[in-house]
Amino acid sequence: MRYCMGILKGSCAVFAAAFLITGCHHDTRNYEVEVVNLTQNQPFSPLAVVLHDSGYAPWTIGSTASQGLELLSESGDNSQFLDEAAENLSREALINAHGRMSRVSGEGLILPGESEAVQTSVGGYEILLSLATMLVNTNDGYAGVEAFDISDLEVGEEMTRFLTMYDAGTEGNSELASSIPGPAAGGEGFNVARDDVNYVAHHPGVVSSVDGYTDSALDQSHRFDNPAALLVVRRIE
Repeated sequence: MRYCMGILKGSCAVFAAAFLITGCHHDTRNYEVEVVNLTQNQPFSPLAVVLHDSGYAPWTIGSTASQGLELLSESGDNSQFLDEAAENLSREALINAHGRMSRVSGEGLILPGESEAVQTSVGGYEILLSLATMLVNTNDGYAGVEAFDISDLEVGEEMTRFLTMYDAGTEGNSELASSIPGPAAGGEGFNVARDDVNYVAHHPGVVSSVDGYTDSALDQSHRFDNPAALLVVRRIE
């Protein structure tokens, strides 16, 4: 009898584990993530969108930016940022196999007054959204949200949130034509050297040439205040 009970307990444990895995796998939720550019003259770089659980944090105020975040915030290239999302989540093979995280890139620039929506899906019960996009007429400014909980969204519902403007702290805000990659200047994007405070903070905005900084490549139209972007998340299935 004791032997049979041991087998029964073992079988129950295996069944419970299998239920948890297949439950997460089949509980797939589909979302549409839209970002609206509210600025006058700050195009946004292609979106980097990650749905994940609490095992991942793309940045923290007061902490050093990762290389992927530096690349995104200085040049608009989101490829390494999205790769880091997978690398920083434990058991990547299991996560990918059972849909506990997803990462997706936007198609291209989001011009002022325009928007872009991307669709993605993920399984599980704790669903957090992290997103980043560069303000391309800055040195290392980006708009984003970190670990926004969308778990309670039902099909047909949506959540909105204004995005915070961040400074990656990896490049000084010189506003020089040589160091701003956007159409306002056409200068250098990513540079491996870090010549700023080297921690993430809220962005102070730009000075521009019209406010007495004669070396600035920016003008009044490139200024922005928080918020400069609107996030809309819809659960579509």
